[in-house]
Amino acid sequence: MFVKKIVPKNDIKKFLKRFQSFHPKLIDLSLERVERLLDALNNPQDNLPPVIHIAGTNGKGSTLSFIKSGLEAEKKLVHTYTSPHLIKFNERICIKGKEINDSKLREYFSRCEDTNNNSKITLFEITTCAAFLAFSESEADYTLLEVGLGGKFDATNVIKNPVLTIITPISLDHEQYLGENLIQIADAKAGVLKPNTPAIIGRQERNAMQRIREVAKQTHSPLHIFGYDWLSYKKDNRLIFEDNNEILELAVPSLVGDHQYENAGMAVAALKYLNVSKSSINSGIENAIWPARLQKLNLGPYVSLLKELNFNGEIWVDGGHNDSAATAITNFLKSEQVEENHVICGMINSKDVDGFLQKFANVVESFTAIRIPEETNSHTIDKIYSSAERFFINSYKANSLHAAIENVCKTHPPQKSARIMICGSLYLSGYVLRNHS
Repeated sequence: MFVKKIVPKNDIKKFLKRFQSFHPKLIDLSLERVERLLDALNNPQDNLPPVIHIAGTNGKGSTLSFIKSGLEAEKKLVHTYTSPHLIKFNERICIKGKEINDSKLREYFSRCEDTNNNSKITLFEITTCAAFLAFSESEADYTLLEVGLGGKFDATNVIKNPVLTIITPISLDHEQYLGENLIQIADAKAGVLKPNTPAIIGRQERNAMQRIREVAKQTHSPLHIFGYDWLSYKKDNRLIFEDNNEILELAVPSLVGDHQYENAGMAVAALKYLNVSKSSINSGIENAIWPARLQKLNLGPYVSLLKELNFNGEIWVDGGHNDSAATAITNFLKSEQVEENHVICGMINSKDVDGFLQKFANVVESFTAIRIPEETNSHTIDKIYSSAERFFINSYKANSLHAAIENVCKTHPPQKSARIMICGSLYLSGYVLRNHS
């Protein structure tokens, strides 16, 4: 019989720090350790509400948020598992639409730690086991699982019989773990496909799509592919969704950026498969919330700083960190008319700085390099600045986010309308959102 530990109320961070010590690597893609612990926990992953498993490089979180919003409009109860978090770990595990509370999180962490009994396991693996425990012990209609990294050997890929899988657009990212080219990365992502389980496939480059088709043939997974079986696009400021059965005219997606019309399309395809009503689909598209994806800040110290310095403009934040995300951000900057755009950027040291920054060339008036506050794995200011000098005429360094904003405000002509975009990392976005209210 399990006896609950009595632990201090403020120890979530202590749990996480301790979990990091259970394995010498932060990331070590394998299913062996997570399967061992789940088996010792009586396999909670086999007792989850019906699972929708979402893999891909770009748009996973946004697509999940549209699906969640649509299901909830249909009065369904939905668990969600996402990563990373922006402000606090609890965001990753949502029970029936609400972040898990500290008391429950401590309970599930304790159970996993006791059962693991000091065996080697990564932080993501043991916390995924905790999420599965939580979901298995709370009734709901659906469980939305976002892959952490890759797919084939991701800790979430112990689910045997999801009701649906989704693969969002794939691009180069995490090459040190998933492979050096798009085919290898697509192979890793396609590892979530399961026998006879339908899969919604977002827009893909040719090589990635070819590999997904090959894996689907091996697993007998029916594919519903963007551009073949369904299509979504923007027309007259509406979302148009087409498949072999009908054409739907839907609301403008609540999440900003033209790329969200395709993310929303993947969600519509999924919701239609789940027999969600058109009214609930429409409500889900126009009411979804997903922070740090082209999010405008409307209050807080950074907004106040703009007012104090008479900055004629606004400030936004986006957590994108690869070339595809940079394309989405720059498309937004070009389409939303202001006279000048200014970028403040910090990035994790495993990310391709040149690949990200080059997308902003000829789009922004100035670029400021910063180090991500409170993040030991941040690229140095000098590393980002040395790349920026190759792409931008007006490149700057700043020792803090406050100083970077202040520098933009002081160098920008007040008579011109402008926008500041803080981007390059979800960790940087999390710092901004923790301090914005």
